[in-house]
Amino acid sequence: MILAMFKTEYRGRFAPSPTGALHAGSLATALGSWLNARAHQGKWLLRIEDLDLPRCVPGADKIIIQQLHNCGLHWDEEIEYQSKRSHFYESALNQLLQEKKTYGCRCTRKQIEDQLLRLGKKKDRHGELVYPRSCRNLKDVTEPCAWRLLVTDPEIESSVGDFVLRRSDRVFTYQLAVVVDDYLQGITHIVRGEDLLDNTARQIYLQKQLNYPQPHYLHLPLVRDGNNEKLSKQTNATAIACNTPGEALEALQAAAKHLGLDEPELFKNRANSTQASESTINESTITQWLETAVEHYRKTRLSI
Repeated sequence: MILAMFKTEYRGRFAPSPTGALHAGSLATALGSWLNARAHQGKWLLRIEDLDLPRCVPGADKIIIQQLHNCGLHWDEEIEYQSKRSHFYESALNQLLQEKKTYGCRCTRKQIEDQLLRLGKKKDRHGELVYPRSCRNLKDVTEPCAWRLLVTDPEIESSVGDFVLRRSDRVFTYQLAVVVDDYLQGITHIVRGEDLLDNTARQIYLQKQLNYPQPHYLHLPLVRDGNNEKLSKQTNATAIACNTPGEALEALQAAAKHLGLDEPELFKNRANSTQASESTINESTITQWLETAVEHYRKTRLSI
């Protein structure tokens, strides 16, 4: 079994997509997952989710890596890139094909939308297209086609339907890749933003279909803008400034505040206060701050 290969009981991860630099929301997620791992005396891994290459910004992965480094959020083990792991996803898809748990689909998005309209169903603004099973019972669907997981769970059927594992352009989807990677990397605890909460049921279902163990999940509150929309790279959220220890400390303090950490010691010397300066804030300051944050988190916030 994969988990038996790893000696530590807790293995967490942070898995950003390189579509831009880290912003306040993604740093809060990184800090939350890092604190949870360190408070459990576990491992914290970094994985770059760069499967959808057209959406990736050249060099963004290097910027993210440097931002994490500047903030003292150091990872264990080598960084993994999903773009180099397609053979693992192919193997998992083949397993599902052999077990007749997936099928080919040649429906376009427009065809799915039209079919749903004929059925009197309309997509919510932030909802997903619920696949109407148009190709579920077709035989001998040939490539190019998407490959969908045959879903029998009523809740998932009603919310998304049979979801795609590999697109017709042969790009594996986030759902399959993240499940396979978490399994192969021995991830036991997943701490991420609540915007991914609606993906959890699908991923647990897929884990069961592949006979994978289920990790523990914890979803963190999102950082939102003035319009109550979540900060995201797609809406041009501002990248965090962390080129100096003072900037990094200020960013970490903002992330800690968002996570609800209320230890006064964490905010005693605000990085942007008149008492603080670059001469008094250095890498050692960041290290000490993180040690205090871990201890406070361990005492007050351990939940998974």
